[in-house]
Amino acid sequence: MKKQQISDFARLRFLTTRKDKITLILLVFMTVLLSIIETIGVGIIMPFITFASNPSMLLNNPYGSMVYHFFNFSNTQTFMFVFSGALIVFYLFRSIYNVFYNYTINLFAFRKYHDLAFRAFQKLLRLNYADFVNKNSDLLRRNILNDTLHTSSYIRSFLLLYSEFFTIAFLYSILLIISWKMTLVLTVLLISKVLLITKTISKTLSKKGEQKVAIEGGFLKLLSSTLGNFKLIKIKDSQQELENAFLNQGYNRAKVEIISQTLMGMPKNLLETIGFCILIACVAYILYRYEDASAVLPIISMYALALYKVLPSVNKILDNLNLMKFYRKSLEVVYDELKDIPNAEGKEPIAFTQTICLKNISFAYLEQKNIISNLNLTIQKGEKVAFVGPSGAGKSTLVDIISGFYTPTHGEIFIDEVKLTQDNIKSWRKKFGYIPQSIYLFDGSVGENIAFGSDFDQERIIKACKIAKIYDFLEAHEGIDTKVGDGGIKLSGGQKQRIGIARAIYDNPEILVLDEATSALDNETEAQIMDEIYELSKDKTLLVIAHRLSTIERCDRKITIRPI
Repeated sequence: MKKQQISDFARLRFLTTRKDKITLILLVFMTVLLSIIETIGVGIIMPFITFASNPSMLLNNPYGSMVYHFFNFSNTQTFMFVFSGALIVFYLFRSIYNVFYNYTINLFAFRKYHDLAFRAFQKLLRLNYADFVNKNSDLLRRNILNDTLHTSSYIRSFLLLYSEFFTIAFLYSILLIISWKMTLVLTVLLISKVLLITKTISKTLSKKGEQKVAIEGGFLKLLSSTLGNFKLIKIKDSQQELENAFLNQGYNRAKVEIISQTLMGMPKNLLETIGFCILIACVAYILYRYEDASAVLPIISMYALALYKVLPSVNKILDNLNLMKFYRKSLEVVYDELKDIPNAEGKEPIAFTQTICLKNISFAYLEQKNIISNLNLTIQKGEKVAFVGPSGAGKSTLVDIISGFYTPTHGEIFIDEVKLTQDNIKSWRKKFGYIPQSIYLFDGSVGENIAFGSDFDQERIIKACKIAKIYDFLEAHEGIDTKVGDGGIKLSGGQKQRIGIARAIYDNPEILVLDEATSALDNETEAQIMDEIYELSKDKTLLVIAHRLSTIERCDRKITIRPI
């Protein structure tokens, strides 16, 4: 258990920046001040009730007498009026400070959520392509949206826990001064109950937190597979199976939440029961000891108020401990994701005026299993090159290496005799326009999909649409504002392909890549699109991956890639 706490603390230290640590120091001072204010708010009640019920005790009390004579009050009644007004002002200030403190805690916690979500998203964007394809997209979404939020809740609970801890420590100090015997009995009872709760309820909540993370991942996977295969679901009439899967996942999620929320509410009920029993026992003890409750009414009031404040504080500590247990798995997930953010790729300029030269290039997805081995290849600027070969031979992998998506296991790439490195890789990729076999369109307008990732320029979009021979179709609808639907569901395959072409040429790239770009189209549509691509790539380098001979018949060179 101790090892786990140290590990969690180390994770928190890693996830907090230098600025966060400065803010945390300020929050510690604010927490101590809040605890002092809360302690004064409870401790001041006993002298107030004492002086109000028996004004003569004011002059007999050394502290009360000192204040009375220092401000030169004329009588005890005037003193009590001023004392009452000062208490009202103090409690108003206490209320305002509590609101401000809670706002500051929440501000820190949810700004941290924003920071963690951004860092997780930043890591996603910095992943190299080889690492990205091995990631589960549903888990990536969960990490960015859910786990970072749960981690910020963990941090918030951590801060609130220590806030309540300081408050209890100060209150216990006062109670020890009043009656150390009664306070020790109270302490033993509360600690026993807290240990019982943490050993049973907290352990169960920790397991439920791990189950919650796993179930959320399963839910996202189910939703993604449903949305991505809607037509297939209709064809196979698999709605019932998916509904049953959703019901099972939903039942498991609901079961986790029911048990977790029920367990989180138990400490409050247990502690309140104990608190009332202790208060009744204290009153009975005072009656037994002093026989006259009126003589010790301030002490009874003090204990009642202290318990009224201590018990909710103990309950909040347990609540926050349980929340930390529940969200611990998310903290672990976020830490594991952010502990190794890749270095940013460089934007050093790189010119392409002559050749792309691959020297002794080897590449393997798995060690000792090369897809490409000791390949040497030179491509001239403006050359139209076709890559042919059986499926799985490594055609797409080779073009991805040339494009800078994959880093060779061995060998080097030179652009006009300048080595391609992590320092200039971004500048190199910007020279490419990419037309894949499957065009992904998000649920937006045609214009937004074409300009995706670049500045939105209406004239350039229209020009790209005209070159891709899609503009006539768009004019019959809403122009470049035509909605495509999620995944381009409102468009035909040929229309999506033309939008893919428009997107690829929008930034006027020097190199165009076609990766089986027309394999899903009929022969007539393919012939039209290839004519358009060859026409617009007259002054560009063209890299084509295709199986159909008709697709590559106008290329300058055909390179056959064979499996190793």
